[in-house]
Amino acid sequence: MSSVAVVQAGDMPDPTVRNLLEQDTLKWVFVGGKGGVGKTTCSSIVSILLASVRSSVLVISTDPAHNLSDAFQQRFTKFPTLVKGFTNLYAMEIDPKVENDDYGNEGMEGFISELTNAIPGVDEAMSFAEMLKLVQTMDYSVVVFDTAPTGHTLRLLQFPATLEKGLEKMMDLKNRFGGLINQASRLFGLGDELNEDAMLGRIEGMKDVIEQVNRQFKDPDLTTFVCVCIPEFLSLYETERLVQELAKFEIDAHNIIINQVIFDEEAVESKLLRARVKMQQKYVDQFHMLYDDFNITKLPLLPEEVCGVQALQNFSKHFLAPYTPALKRGSVEELEERVSTLKSSLQIAEAELDRVRKGKQAA
Repeated sequence: MSSVAVVQAGDMPDPTVRNLLEQDTLKWVFVGGKGGVGKTTCSSIVSILLASVRSSVLVISTDPAHNLSDAFQQRFTKFPTLVKGFTNLYAMEIDPKVENDDYGNEGMEGFISELTNAIPGVDEAMSFAEMLKLVQTMDYSVVVFDTAPTGHTLRLLQFPATLEKGLEKMMDLKNRFGGLINQASRLFGLGDELNEDAMLGRIEGMKDVIEQVNRQFKDPDLTTFVCVCIPEFLSLYETERLVQELAKFEIDAHNIIINQVIFDEEAVESKLLRARVKMQQKYVDQFHMLYDDFNITKLPLLPEEVCGVQALQNFSKHFLAPYTPALKRGSVEELEERVSTLKSSLQIAEAELDRVRKGKQAA
């Protein structure tokens, strides 16, 4: 557990993400959780907030869906691109699968295909290693990962072991076909591109990079994981699984963001919303019970999507201070709002009834 998450006895942890901004030693911030809970919005806003206190920030999407471009409404590629409106915030989207142009020729591509078919996940591990090598040469102050849904994220944490299997497979192939590979490469004029020692050295280098980064991932001063969820059973279950796996991999996690919360004061007179509020509150209480030493931030369900830099910046205030509904239940203002809503609903229903009656008369 990182020192920033420690609180004095009797105190509740701050229900915001301010601790991430105050921990100036942080180098890697992972944002993850179940699919569809708002990870990309949260990782985008966390990166925007970090950009206000750090010299340079890079946000990386490792999700094949690549929603980062949608969130910022700007096209990103596998190379860091400056986010419009900022001077120190960059974004990139990487494909978790190995791209063909990363390997010089068809011979290498075929060999890599053989390797990746033999060991599930090694293609992602190699791609991730290549990306980390690129990121390390750029020396960003902090890197934020917008990760794929939970299962993919947990595979990412297993990459060092996956590459170890890859090396074992390489050695096996070298022992069985090494001479043939060298002869074929010379025969077809491929030079040293397909030399098994060169390939072995390349994967060894990737493994070294990943092991070095993996040591940093296990240092709570350098790395933390932000779990994003919604107040529903499956999301609670997935978050519990994620937190347990992170503990197994010795990766710090002390922030949970509960997204899409419907606040009681804003349910007004909708029976559906009132039922959802009751259901959500049950799971919010369970989150607080299970993770009483975590910084738990509650974000409101909005009537619209959060897209574009301006919308992200507007919504970011709820990451720094607990959300407070505009209306307080039982107040004059709240009662006036309820009456207004009921009157509006009545007018709409009366107009619809009038149309139906006229339609019947015409028939």
